[in-house]
Parts: sequence; structure tokens; C-alpha cells
Amino acid sequence: MRTSELDALDQALVQALLIDGRAPFSQLAEVLGVSDQTVIRRYRRLRGEGLVRVVGLPVGPRVGLVESWLRLQCPPDAALAVADALARRPDIAWVTLNSGGTEVQCITRARTREDHDELLLRRLPRTRRVTAITAHSILRAFIGGPQYWRGLDLLTEEQLGKLTVPVYQLTGPVLHLDAADEAMLAVLARDGRTGYPELARAAGLSESTARRRLDQLRERSACYFDVEIDPRLLGLESRATLMITVAPGELAAAGAALSEHPEVPFAAAVTGTANLIAVVLCRDNDELYRYLTERIGALAGVQHVEVVPQLRSIKRAGMMLDGYRLVDPPSA
Repeated sequence: MRTSELDALDQALVQALLIDGRAPFSQLAEVLGVSDQTVIRRYRRLRGEGLVRVVGLPVGPRVGLVESWLRLQCPPDAALAVADALARRPDIAWVTLNSGGTEVQCITRARTREDHDELLLRRLPRTRRVTAITAHSILRAFIGGPQYWRGLDLLTEEQLGKLTVPVYQLTGPVLHLDAADEAMLAVLARDGRTGYPELARAAGLSESTARRRLDQLRERSACYFDVEIDPRLLGLESRATLMITVAPGELAAAGAALSEHPEVPFAAAVTGTANLIAVVLCRDNDELYRYLTERIGALAGVQHVEVVPQLRSIKRAGMMLDGYRLVDPPSA
């Protein structure tokens, strides 16, 4: 399943869902200038074939998740098995195999500091196939998560004006999620467009209460909706992680600049020698080269850049990848 599977209408639909993953089909149809049935048919095909999935996820900083970016070094014959084992864990996302097949990268999203430390200090060090671990605490995300990726630009300004762009408050007191909230988020992590009757059954609420609860979670910036898609389906074959060292006084400006680059779906300030991490998606290595020399090279304060090529994506925000298709991770 390659780029030919996603025509211009498919990609415009994906862009609209990136902005508002739970927009009603009728609103999406109005934005795209087609019938409701056309949008429903297109989405059901993409969803049914595992090419696109909307997922509802908690906003880590708002609900108290402890997030880190991990780099794990492994022997070449062990890295894939380590990546697969990590991908099965519900507290780990964005698992990739990198750097000649000897490095695994991922993001941890632990409920508590104790759970985070248990993983880093006990579980992973006991795995003989992991030879080294580097952990970078995520200090501030500039793009990614609630801030939607700007890599698709098929919609006109008029079309964009018909969509509601959520505004997220990422700082402030940690919000408490009760059992009903957690139950709804567990369902939305599998399908972010799940209907209110199913959400109500999962949470033990009335349908009207489930609708009000979800609206409140969104208004309080406790959750967001993302679109999972293999970037290769959009013709983006060259993928890399950039570990950038920036002068501290220029870090905020550099991160803000990266957030405007359509090549960057994720960028964050982190702890460590490299204080800025960015994931870059390009059509080929020549485009990646131009991006590095013309865009990254023009940023003020950049002192050093390590380019780590991504060989394979094992798990995205919530779904594992089987070829080009998104599948639910098996139980750990």
C-alpha cells in the first residue's frame, strides 16, 4: 500500500482530521466539498484497511505523565526483538529502529515517577540485549501531540476556516482523571471516533454525561486527537531523528522555528548534551540533505547536529505497524 492508495481527497481528509479528529462527517464533507457518503466511504476504507486511524490520547503534561525520550543500544541481532517488546508496553510509544539496526528509540509515558524509575533502573538494565541506555527528559514540546503536524497543505484558507482548531493550555496544575475518564480514554486510544453510546457503556455513564465528560476533557486540555498514518503512504521515505545542540539563549527560538517546518512532526526541548530533538520526514535523502543545510543550517545558535536515520517504525502513538497497516499492539 503506497502513495497511490491515497489520492488528493484522501490526503485532504487526513489533513482535516489532523486538525479535528472528531469533526462530524457532515462537517468534513462541507470542508472537502463532497457528499457525506463520500467522506464516510473514504474514511471507512482507510480505517478498515489499517491505513489511517484517529486515536484519542492524554496530554502528558496536563495529566501528570512522566515522559522521556530513550535511546537504547543493542547488538544487531537483538534490536528488533527489543523494539517489539517495548512496543507491546502501553506506557511506551513512538518505537523506532534506527542507526544501522543497533539503536532503538522510544518515548516513555509513565503514570508516576516510581513507574518511570522502575523501567529505567530495573527492568531495562536487566535485559542483557540492551547494552546502553540514554534517557532525555522532555521539557517542552514545540510540535507534536496536541500541536498538529503541518506536513499536509491541501486545504485552502477557506476550507481551514470551516474547521475548529482546538487551543491547548499545556501548563498549569495537573488535572486528575477519574475511573470514568480513564475508561473513555482507553476506548478512544483504540478508535478516537468511537461513538458516545460505546463510550457511555465503557465508562458506566449515560450518553449525555459521556458527551459532556469528553467535552470537558478537551476543554481542559486533558486529551487530544491524533491521526496515525505511515508517512511512507504520503511519499515520505527518508526519516531521521535530529539530536541538536543549541545555545541555551537560542533554544526557545529554534524550537519555535522547527514547529513551523512542514518536515517536522515532533520537536522538543530535552535534557542532555543535545538539548533539542526533532523528527524529520522527507521524500528522499536529497530532500533531507537540503533540509539540513538550508533550514537547520540557518537556525541561530545551532552548535552541533547528530542525524540518526530511522530504519523502521515499530509503533506510533498507540498503534503498531504491520507493513503499512496500523494494528493494535498485542498484550505484553
